[in-house]
Amino acid sequence: MTAFFRMVRNYLSLVRFSHTVFAMPFALIGFTLAVSRDGGEFSMRLFLLIILCMILARNAAMGFNRIADRKLDALNPRTQDREIPAGRISSSSAAIFVAVNSILFIAAAGLINRLTLALSPLALLIILGYSLTKRFTSLCHFILGLGLSLAPIGAYISVTGHFALLPLLYSFIVLTWVSGFDIIYSLMDDSFDRENRLHSIPSAFGVRKAIIISLFIHFLTIILVIMAGLAGEAKFLFWTGALIFISLLIYQHLIVKQDDLSRVNLAFGTTNGIASIVFAVFVILDLVFL
Repeated sequence: MTAFFRMVRNYLSLVRFSHTVFAMPFALIGFTLAVSRDGGEFSMRLFLLIILCMILARNAAMGFNRIADRKLDALNPRTQDREIPAGRISSSSAAIFVAVNSILFIAAAGLINRLTLALSPLALLIILGYSLTKRFTSLCHFILGLGLSLAPIGAYISVTGHFALLPLLYSFIVLTWVSGFDIIYSLMDDSFDRENRLHSIPSAFGVRKAIIISLFIHFLTIILVIMAGLAGEAKFLFWTGALIFISLLIYQHLIVKQDDLSRVNLAFGTTNGIASIVFAVFVILDLVFL
């Protein structure tokens, strides 16, 4: 039993399960939008299928990322203790894990509706393909953002079977928000990326300009949050959540400086995780009760 729990812990660490808090809350926003505003009927079965799709897709994406980067992770002092380079999970076992999660994701999407089934291979292509993009483009951060931005619109069409403007606005919020904080996160690997000819905004433009670019992208996020509130005729709960979310965006830029990257992990993980959860809670309460 101890060996089983150790294996489970290793796989949860492999996929950084705690980082599910970045996209999952926005999927719940998309689901609530469909049910509360656009005539969708609440279904616990559908709700659980959406949650399952989110988990399976992320498992596949993170597992593939660890396989694709295993040699680089072994060279990078920051990542040498990850599960595959450290030998806690073999590459072949990780590949099986990715395949199983990918197949189950498509199957779960097929249980929702035809549109989600048709779009599921495209979603997999984006979220798995991201792991290869830093080998040829500095726009890799935006591919990651695109992958996570599928959460709100994906949850919405799972209920309604069609696209709509408001959930798309939330998808653009995720796209810019994630892209911006991934640029901040990549600051820690700037030297390593340059030495190994990997592409990123910091390796292309330097740390100072990368921070400025991230700040500009998060400014777009703020604009999109305001647009979503106006388009959805939001009430005070939404705007309270929006204010907290925007404040946390600003906070992470205040604590990450060109000459002091010691708090990048605080900005990346803790701050953004809290921002996502708090914003989603207030948005959902606004949709349901006001």
